[in-house]
Amino acid sequence: MTESAADPAVHRTAITVRWSDMDAFKHVNHARMVTLLEEARIDWLTSVDPEVAALLRNSVVAHLEIRYRTPLAHADSPLQVSMWLARVRSADLTVHYEVRAAGAAADSRPAVEASTQLALGDPYARTLRRLTDDQRSVLAPWVRPNGV
Repeated sequence: MTESAADPAVHRTAITVRWSDMDAFKHVNHARMVTLLEEARIDWLTSVDPEVAALLRNSVVAHLEIRYRTPLAHADSPLQVSMWLARVRSADLTVHYEVRAAGAAADSRPAVEASTQLALGDPYARTLRRLTDDQRSVLAPWVRPNGV
């Protein structure tokens, strides 16, 4: 699903590709793409409503899926990353990402689509933490169902 530039549930950020992100084939290395997605997610969490950020602060990555459609190179920097919550469940949520080259239209086919399932944890008890109904309603404006 391609995101709309006017969708309020979507957070957009620009992530710079570093020379060290490139592999021998002159495109962004898979492991580095994971790091670039993490940088985008951190940007979102530090700029979103403080109540939402607090809910997600102690989350850990439980699952990651990446689909590469077009190689991205250093010249495509800064990458345009759009992200939103694709699913919220009782103890986890899924962040969906669309990554495009600099200058690509927001409604163009993404070069990379990814999703990260984040498990919500209690760092002191080292257990999963369940969302209350009130917490789910705080996250609701960021939810835009879809999948990779």
